[in-house]
Amino acid sequence: MVGPTAWGTTLAIHLARRGMPTVLAARTSEESAELNARRVNARRLPGVAFPPGLEVLPATQAVAGADLVCFAVPSRTLYANASAIAGAVAPDAALLSATKGIDVESGRRMSELLAEALPGRAVAALSGPNLSREIAAGMPGTTVIASRDGPLDALRAAFHTELLRVYTTEDIVGVEFGGALKNVIAIAAGMVDAFGYGDNAKAAIVTRGLAEMTRLGVAAGADPLTFQGLAGVGDLVATSYSPLSRNRRLGELLARGEPLESALRAIGETAEGATTVPAALRLAGRLGVELPITAGLHAILYDGVAPEAAVRALMAREPKRERA
Repeated sequence: MVGPTAWGTTLAIHLARRGMPTVLAARTSEESAELNARRVNARRLPGVAFPPGLEVLPATQAVAGADLVCFAVPSRTLYANASAIAGAVAPDAALLSATKGIDVESGRRMSELLAEALPGRAVAALSGPNLSREIAAGMPGTTVIASRDGPLDALRAAFHTELLRVYTTEDIVGVEFGGALKNVIAIAAGMVDAFGYGDNAKAAIVTRGLAEMTRLGVAAGADPLTFQGLAGVGDLVATSYSPLSRNRRLGELLARGEPLESALRAIGETAEGATTVPAALRLAGRLGVELPITAGLHAILYDGVAPEAAVRALMAREPKRERA
């Protein structure tokens, strides 16, 4: 498991609880020694003890000889992390992205970055309504694993339990875009909550946000039905409504006047939606897709537009048919 993030640590703990020999890849030997000694990731997942079968090693040692190499790192560092360990990853290892994002410069999905950094290997993606603290606490949940060339049955068997139900699909495009774009809409949902606009407005922003997600995903080659499933609306609902959601929290802080950098420091962990906003807009421009909510968020996050002014601009848009 590459990435001692909250989600990476959660997935490593989940697999180790299943009785599988699992290694969490740390960034340095010092970090691995500290995590092994403490048997808890106090910074990212406090209070959740490591199972006996979980070991922590520096990255190149952690992935050596592994049948499955899973990545749960920030999207902006995924390619660099994968390239750094390329020489240690077995040629027949399967790769699994648990990172939800879009590359800002190229518009590529995380699985595409993995395929470039580690060519010749089967690639899959894991996404869904998966708040790390709930999964780590053993609360019931579901997720989706998608791949066109990966061993879907084996991957499902590795992660599926009575408490984490795993579904599979070949629509990796839809699953990855659902996971990335719902973070954008969750920022807007958090702003609605902070403004006290009520449930009507919250329902509207989530529903019209789902329409944006679907438009861009379909233009990029996704099946529209994927956005009606766990990796689409399921993940969107969890991230837009849960107090555990970092992206929703980011929206709340922005609505209360916090500048972006200050808000991100207050959260203390990656809020992928902030990076996905410009990435989605660049890709939408190339594909000719309109994303009004995302564009409004970009104006707030990066152009200095007041949140209230962005809301007024959205509400003043010309009325149109709902499915337009």
